[in-house]
Amino acid sequence: MSALFILKGLAIGFSIAAPVGPIGVLCIRRSLRDGMAAGLVSGLGAATADAAYGAVAGFGLTAISGFLIGQKFWIGLLGGAFLCYLGVRTFLSRPTEESAPERGGSLIAAYASTLFLTLANPATILSFAVIFATFGLGAAIDYPAASSLVLGVFLGSALWWLILSGSVSLVRSRMDSARMRMVNRLSGAVLVAFGVYALWRS
Repeated sequence: MSALFILKGLAIGFSIAAPVGPIGVLCIRRSLRDGMAAGLVSGLGAATADAAYGAVAGFGLTAISGFLIGQKFWIGLLGGAFLCYLGVRTFLSRPTEESAPERGGSLIAAYASTLFLTLANPATILSFAVIFATFGLGAAIDYPAASSLVLGVFLGSALWWLILSGSVSLVRSRMDSARMRMVNRLSGAVLVAFGVYALWRS
């Protein structure tokens, strides 16, 4: 594997993950509520989706990218509806009932939810296609280089989620019930806003 392509992928994955969107809000809230593990696992779901879309762009899988873009209405509709559902559930949740640590099943659900939400954003594949084209990457490179690039994308995205969940978990001990309720209200409202925007855009 080429170290250069891994580094390029790492930079791409980190830069795509870093802007705070609905996944960032979920990761922050879960890190505050349940600890670093829950926030990190949530981020790894997004990193997996980033790597999948990076593979589509990196290996030049135009048939798959064409299908995803062609179905962006339905994909966006499902993603927007799911965001609205998560937002309402978050807004109405009670901090005192959520103080128990995350169990294995909950961690799997956290991973799966962010994986689905990231995959349900057709704009992600367009972002990768544009970035890869800008750097002269994609169909022109060979399979080992593309594999290195995809690995780098996953590592770069995962690095951002590790930094975010770790940083947020440091202030977790200062969160009392009232502050956590405020976080839930704010997070829920932001997630619903993202969901409504996704539905409108669809």
